[in-house]
Amino acid sequence: MRTMGLDAGTKTVGIAISDAFGWTAQGIETIKIDEEAGIFGMERIGELCREHEVSKFVVGFPKNMNNTVGPRGEAAQRFAALLEETFGFPVVLWDERLSTMAAERVLLEADVSRKKRKKVIDKMAAVMILQGYLDSQK
Repeated sequence: MRTMGLDAGTKTVGIAISDAFGWTAQGIETIKIDEEAGIFGMERIGELCREHEVSKFVVGFPKNMNNTVGPRGEAAQRFAALLEETFGFPVVLWDERLSTMAAERVLLEADVSRKKRKKVIDKMAAVMILQGYLDSQK
């Protein structure tokens, strides 16, 4: 069974999946959502769970630099609770401070254009979140 990493924002959720051994994370896609309207892409996440035989979620948990939980962290906690309620799989909240900045840096170093970076940044952040979690499990 595989682990799914998610980087949830207000308009998109980046999705990554582990390999079968739990060693590496690969970016899968970015799902459009509407946090204000309560649309979180659960149908598509469910399809991906079945397709990739997912048994666990790792959700990026954006804490403040002083280790407190702000509005985005609270939103991540609500999203994690919705995943657990919807699918019944374990959900791990993973400290994702600076993951988006790290993803941006990797894409800049790869000379990816600004337009293309915007399309893949959330998926790349999900990869970094999931890979951090997977590395901690070794």
